[in-house]
Formats: sequence, C-alpha cells, structure tokens
Amino acid sequence: MSNPLADLEKVDVFLCIGTNMTECHPVAATRLKKSLARGAKLIVADPRRIKLAEMADLYLPLRVGSDVALLLGMAHVIARENLINHKFVATRTTGLDVFIEHVKQFTPEWAAQITGVPAKDIETAAIWYASTDRGSIYYTLGITEHICGVDNVQSLCNLALMTGNLGREGAGINPLRGQNNIQGAGDAGAAPTEYTGYQNVSDPAHQAKFEKLYGRPLDLEPGLTKVTALEMCGEGIHAMLIDGENTVVSDPDRVHGEHALRSLDHLVVMDIFLTETAQLAHVVLPATSWGETDGTFANTERRIQRVRAAVTPQGEAKPDWWIISRLAERLGFPGFEYDSAKEVFNELCSAAPIYAGVDWEMVAQGQYQWPVPYKGHPGTPRLHEEGFTNGRGIFAVIGYRDPAEMIDATYPVWLTTGRRLQHYHTRTQTGRSTGLDYFVPEEVLEVHPDNVKAWGLTDGGWATMASRRGAIKIKIKATPRSPRGTVFASFGFNDTPVNILTGSGYDPVTQTAELKVCPVRIEPLTE
Repeated sequence: MSNPLADLEKVDVFLCIGTNMTECHPVAATRLKKSLARGAKLIVADPRRIKLAEMADLYLPLRVGSDVALLLGMAHVIARENLINHKFVATRTTGLDVFIEHVKQFTPEWAAQITGVPAKDIETAAIWYASTDRGSIYYTLGITEHICGVDNVQSLCNLALMTGNLGREGAGINPLRGQNNIQGAGDAGAAPTEYTGYQNVSDPAHQAKFEKLYGRPLDLEPGLTKVTALEMCGEGIHAMLIDGENTVVSDPDRVHGEHALRSLDHLVVMDIFLTETAQLAHVVLPATSWGETDGTFANTERRIQRVRAAVTPQGEAKPDWWIISRLAERLGFPGFEYDSAKEVFNELCSAAPIYAGVDWEMVAQGQYQWPVPYKGHPGTPRLHEEGFTNGRGIFAVIGYRDPAEMIDATYPVWLTTGRRLQHYHTRTQTGRSTGLDYFVPEEVLEVHPDNVKAWGLTDGGWATMASRRGAIKIKIKATPRSPRGTVFASFGFNDTPVNILTGSGYDPVTQTAELKVCPVRIEPLTE
C-alpha cells in the first residue's frame, strides 16, 4: 500500500475496485466504515452486489474482466472535463500528452458497451474521484487475477497520476494483501525477477552484490515462475519443495496441477497440517505454526512486525528457516549456517536497502514501515511524498483486451471466484475449526433467482458446472448478489474443487492466473 491503514479514516472519496473488503479484509474495512459515517463518498466497481456495494454511494456493476474498459472511460472523462492536476503532472510525471491523445477514443459510451455500466455512472465516478482533494484507490485480487492484471494496475496508476492522488494523506493506490505475510515474502525476494528488497536480478550491480553475499556465481536471467515450473514437472524438473502452500486446492486447472506434481520423482512439502498437497508428497517436513515461531511479518501497509513464540513446538515441528538452512547444509550449500530468526532477519536488513535502517531489536515494537534507508530514519508510512524513487511517474498507454475465454453457446455463463468471510484461503486452518465450519460447512454457487428459474435449477438443489477443463457438482444458492448471467463460488473447499474449472490464461508479465473469469455451463443434477 502507498498509504498507511490509518489513512482509510482520512479519505474523502474511495474508489474500491475488485475488492470484497468487508469479507476478505474486515478489520481494514472498519476504518472505511468510519470514513463513510463522517461523510466520505464510496464508489464500488464489482460484478457482484457484495456488501461493500450495498454501502456505496455509486455502484458500478461491471462485467467480469472489463476493468480496463471502465478505467479508460474514466480517464477520458477526467481529461475531457480538464480535471487533471496540472501542477502535479508537470513536476512529477511524463508522457501525459501521448496518454491524453490515446484516451480520446475511449468515451464513456464505448466503455458502457463493454462493461454494462451506464455511461452516466462512469462519468460520475470519474468526476467524483478527480474533483476531491483526497481520493484513494483500494483494490485486491479482483484486479490482479486476470490475463490483463498488469494492465489493470497500470490503468489505476494512470488515474492517480492524472489527479495527483499520490504522496498525500488520504490518497494513494492501495492493494490490500490477501495473506498475512505476502508482502514480507516479496520483500525477502520470493519473486523470481528480484533479489531481496526488490533489486532486479537483471542488473549487473545487483548480480555482483549477491554473488558476494551468496559466495557463488549468479546469472542475469530471472528464475522460473510457478506456472513454468509446473509445466516442466516430470521433464526439466524432477524434484520440488513446496513451503506453506496448498497448491492442489488453490491453483487453477487442478487436473493439470495434480498431474504435474504426481509426475515428480521427489516432492517435499513443508506445512503445519497434512494438506491435500502434502498428501501427494514423498516427504513431509512438519513446520511450526505462528504461535510456535519467532520471526517477522511485513503487513499490507509495509509495517515490519516481530512475532514471538508463545508455546513450545509440537512433536518434531521446526521453523521454516531452520528446515531450509539444514536442507541447504545437506545439499552442500555454504552460507546457511543460521541459528536463529534474528540472524536471518539481520542478513535481510544488510542486503535490502529498504530495510537498511532497522535490525532485529529495532522492529520489536512494530513502529517501522519500510523504506527505512538508514539508521535514524523514522520509516515511511506514506510513499511518494517527496517524489518517485525512479524519477517521474510514467503514464502507461494501454488498450482493452477481452478475457482469455469468452462466453459462447456451449459455455454461456460467467463464473468468478473469491473467498468467504468465515474461511481463510484453502481452509487448511479454518476448516479444522468446528465453530467456523458450523457457519459455512460447504461451498455453494451463488446464482441470480431469475437464472435459477430459467436454467431449471432449484435453490438448495445440486447442479453440474463445467468449463473447458472439467466439471464439478455444486449446491445452488439463489441470491440477487450475483448479476444475471454471472455466478460466484469460493475456491477453498476441497470437496467442491472449483479450481478444476479455472485456468484459461495467464498475465504475460506476471504469469498470474485468470481466476476471476471463467466461462461455464450449468445444468441441474437430477440424480
């Protein structure tokens, strides 16, 4: 996030797009509710009439996968109405003239034909966002899990650059992270394109720096993404280590994913429970849970937080860092002789410029938000206040693309997927809680009542849902939350494996799967 969570209470106009905040980030959503209570306006763009949409001053029910069209239409209006922050643009951006000429063709009427959102509402959303002093964008996986995920994010950046809604209190572009340490994983170098601290692997200076740290030669080529690695299983890749991820349930095109893992000569899984993925493993290494572990998390607002073990690990469970370091030793890799989480974190601080000003003791109270570039620096709650690290903000010239698969006569219904408030991700933990399972014991398919009747379905009855990759059976729930022609289900229930159906395509830059758009066919199950 560019802005701290506290800024949620300082926003005048929210643009929430592709985020089911009240279900997926309910604690953060309480701050948004406080802002609404004092008079802030809320614009919500989402295919479903989620609870957040019911709270909105302006709801934009766009068709799944049409976010870029909506955002291009909004950019057109901002330019047409001369709502551009010219001072900000002149001093802190580049490429505006080419961008303005580009968006002239994308009128609200054009966007309305693709998105299904009335042109007047697109105009209103653009004017509200561009006219306020504190306009803030919030988004999550509903923006990124598309073949055009990068285009979606860059389109949001274009709006913020046009209006100067960056580097200020109550403004910004704020992706809410989907898991508790997904930010920290990126900080530590989990992406195949970057070393620790977002230092690109293709930079020779970074290469030299990490060759010295690791004590071995490195190349300038990015590592493999998970998508590519699964494609190579059984051929170029014969062994794999999966740490803390339930790939079988969470990944798209489940049949392909399971086949890939079964093709391996050696699969090792580190986890706290015997997940569906761990059940396929040749070796399972028991890891400690959050309450048994010393370490750090970096949360969604870039806040570095220490955690302390509260109880002794059960059985043979060990911390992830300990398991990895001992594996490295047995594989003959030097430099992994760690004896504590403190040693690991302090090495991170020595290698990552954004962590250079902190160490293990300094983050004990969780007061620092990176970047903290040197000792004595107070941290950076709000990014871009003094300018952009890489110079000027660049307007991205982007066009609209259809999803990888479109509905047709064989698969005439849009399926979009997400999460449930009561369960977390693949239910590895929450599925073992009797109380939570009582509230949501099974997955259902949310279908508009008109479609339930037209398709011969029964509320509470069963149906077969099929895509180009497979079919599942699922219980029907009639609800106006789903628009006509679009259905919704979460992916977290192994006995309702929705991700058998998904996986039509991937973003060409990030290789993020298009989990939010999947054409399907739905038929009543009469057995």
